[in-house]
Amino acid sequence: METVQELIPLAKEMMSQKPKGKLLKLYVLGSVLALFGVVLGLMETVCSPFTAASRLRDEEAMVAELRDAQERQAQRRQALLEKGKQPEEALLGCRAHSHRQHAS
Repeated sequence: METVQELIPLAKEMMSQKPKGKLLKLYVLGSVLALFGVVLGLMETVCSPFTAASRLRDEEAMVAELRDAQERQAQRRQALLEKGKQPEEALLGCRAHSHRQHAS
């Protein structure tokens, strides 16, 4: 069954038969799941512009946060340079302080 032309006669044959018992339940279940899939697909299609816009706002907020953090870090480095400490020395001091906090 590689082409649609092969599937169409098979589907017509299956629809012409009258299913009984368990086969009828299977057909009903398959039909319900297919309809459920179609409804979910339509909902996703309708909602996609809204979710895309929301995702874009979230990404913009994350970029703004990162930019603010980088600016604060640059300000701290500048303040350390003005005090006469090298950023590496201050960084080592901060790391040693954080290690002491984790150890206690």
